Amino acid sequence: MVETVVKARVGVLALQGDFPMHVKRLTELGCDVREVRTAQDLEELDALIWPGGESTTMTRVMTDELRAALLEFCSSKPVWGTCAGMIMLAKTHPDPRVKTLELADVLVNRNGWGRQVHSFEAELTLSDSLRTETPFQGVFIRAPRVEMVGEKARVLAWYQDEPVALAQGRILLTTFHPELTHDDRFHRLFLSWIEQPNSAAN
Repeated sequence: MVETVVKARVGVLALQGDFPMHVKRLTELGCDVREVRTAQDLEELDALIWPGGESTTMTRVMTDELRAALLEFCSSKPVWGTCAGMIMLAKTHPDPRVKTLELADVLVNRNGWGRQVHSFEAELTLSDSLRTETPFQGVFIRAPRVEMVGEKARVLAWYQDEPVALAQGRILLTTFHPELTHDDRFHRLFLSWIEQPNSAAN
């Protein structure tokens, strides 16, 4: 049994994509987990995870009401975007099929590492706050590629000298899928921002 990190009410956006594994990881860490599909589902949450999936589909199925609520929530509370979730929180090249929130000062190239057949796993280089004696294996599935990191963002992990995990305030972005591994250090880092809001900026 994994020791509880923080008794938090964490939402996982469940419009489409890889949300069940995030729900599983958060439940193992003792969180009160809510699947989010409407603006009302965001009420009384402490944090939100925006999972991977298809950014084009997420854009298409999201109502104007939910988009406005997400913009307000993600501007003030901890939010973590993995893969497509990262795309939706950052900036990307103009594409009429994708409408992101552009909250993070990071420019990403959608599917920058290639298509599904180019998915791969690789050991990452982590920042001091995440590094342990145990290597971290990143799972990249049609992953976005970071093209520009703004002054407000800081890099938390690299693959072959390229940034693959970043933070800006209490926004966490990962091009890979930590929920598909048994290594929960990114989930623990994210949850620590709920208990200690100032730690996200350090």
